[in-house]
Amino acid sequence: MSSQSTMASRGVGVDGQAVEDRSGWVTFAGTMLSIVGVLNIVYGIAAIDNANFYVNNAHYAISGLSTWGWVLLIIGAIQFCAAFSIFAGTSWGRWVGVLAAGLNAIAQLLFLPASPLLALALFSVDVIVIHALITHGGRRPSF
Repeated sequence: MSSQSTMASRGVGVDGQAVEDRSGWVTFAGTMLSIVGVLNIVYGIAAIDNANFYVNNAHYAISGLSTWGWVLLIIGAIQFCAAFSIFAGTSWGRWVGVLAAGLNAIAQLLFLPASPLLALALFSVDVIVIHALITHGGRRPSF
């Protein structure tokens, strides 16, 4: 095995900089965060446009469907950007991902009247993403 590959496997990059090793859970969380981010962007645009996809005459805890569409659009954009920072291996990206998933979990619970099953499914994914990023985010493999 070459010395460069040995250094890279121990958490040191080829140029001598520290490389953060990440577990499969963090990769899973980044992937799910990007998928949920794209879904939130698409569903947010649909809510802003008053598409027929959502339940008619639903009563929301705060404001209306168009406002929740903007909320989903903004949270989706933050989630999508956080996913790329997680893939880049930055520690601040994990915390932005936790924050974005937490905000989205709250937003999905408040968005229940519009699309109940979708909101519960995305809420569940957010809980798994938060768990993965908090418990496995900073873990380095032991050698």
